[in-house]
Amino acid sequence: MTTRSEVRSLYGTDLDDDARRAAFVNGEVPVAVYGLGKMGLPLATVYAETCGNVTGVDVDPDVVAAVEAGECHVEREPGLPEAVSAVSEAGALTATTDPAAAARDASVHVVIVPTLVTEANEPDLSTLEAAVEGVASGLYPGDLVVVESTVPPGTCRDVVLPLLERESGLRRGEFGLAFCPERTSSGRALRDVRGAHPKVVGGVDAESTRCARTIYEELVDNEVLPVSDATTAEAVKVFEGLYRDVNIALANEAARFTDELDIDTREAIATANTQPFCDIHTPGPGVGGHCIPYYPYFLINWLETAAPLLETARGVNDAMPDFVAAKVAEGLQADGTALDDARVLVLGLTYRAGVKETRASPALGVCSALSDHGAEVLAADPLVDAEGFDADDVPLEEIYDRDVDAVALVTDHPEFDAVDWPAFDDGLVVVDGRDVVDLGGADHRLYTVGRGWE
Repeated sequence: MTTRSEVRSLYGTDLDDDARRAAFVNGEVPVAVYGLGKMGLPLATVYAETCGNVTGVDVDPDVVAAVEAGECHVEREPGLPEAVSAVSEAGALTATTDPAAAARDASVHVVIVPTLVTEANEPDLSTLEAAVEGVASGLYPGDLVVVESTVPPGTCRDVVLPLLERESGLRRGEFGLAFCPERTSSGRALRDVRGAHPKVVGGVDAESTRCARTIYEELVDNEVLPVSDATTAEAVKVFEGLYRDVNIALANEAARFTDELDIDTREAIATANTQPFCDIHTPGPGVGGHCIPYYPYFLINWLETAAPLLETARGVNDAMPDFVAAKVAEGLQADGTALDDARVLVLGLTYRAGVKETRASPALGVCSALSDHGAEVLAADPLVDAEGFDADDVPLEEIYDRDVDAVALVTDHPEFDAVDWPAFDDGLVVVDGRDVVDLGGADHRLYTVGRGWE
């Protein structure tokens, strides 16, 4: 194991940029990555490919055991299993459940743990704070701490920096702290980490920014964008999510005008987007996942300044699952069937196609709304079961045998392309939240969010 006397520090040294870069790439600067989840493991892997001297830290012993064995616990990430195996076999990536030990041996500390919100939609920094306390227990002068977790703007300045000082006994200026947000998506994490997008870096001081920039210029193939400070970098990441949430809310609100206007709103949006200053997103059954639904609350419930636009957008998007359920009820009523006397199949429980994640999934709201109005709800998803949903799980191959009255497609998994719609009894009500259903000539009633009834 490398001793502290053999470790090269990047922060506050008299090394020029070339010497810092060489020390990092040559493995003289040990790195610890705290959090080996869906984004943390790809990040640790790319660090290991670049510098060959990385320790991954995770609270889950099964995750650590898998990484130590060269195995990848993150599913459906192209290239990641092979990359993890390669860096593990080369000794470039090891793993531990002991953050203090990892911190003592590292001089660059990269934190990439979840930031969630409470039931009251208050930002929850407890996981981040726990990770930072682990870093502080082994922090030395000259170390650099990099936060990649998405956090409310001001977190590094007002929370992380004071916590590091208090727990380590060091003063600001003796160590570096930078915010360098992950800009990755599930299903393409390795490509994103390696530089599909420019990398943003911002430190609490100029030296922290300089060190972070040196590291990431080696880590990514794309441009590295230094910004004025860590808070600006934090705002960049949050603003990206806000843009998407507000834009999707615009699309969803426009989709709700479809029936009254008697138009295909998706056609109107697509045509409007041929104007270069227009970029309206796509309507759907709601917004899910561990990012976009949470980021607005990093401002709404963090700052004193009011954020009425963000609150309204959240309300619009949160209402879409109820809208989908209402369209199911409307279609059934037109056929003389009450929702509380119907059996409804929900296709897709994860928040996004091909991603095994149900956090804030629109399907949660769709199933609950249908169940609350008395429907018997069944659900099929190729990646997850219906545990935690107001629905009974049904294998995809058995959906034709359950005598359902309606189907709501919430997630456009590619496996649903093979659904044999004519195999259902005629007169089925189908509500398509993703504009992917082709009934294949079946005699069913189809409502597509943004297109209306066919």
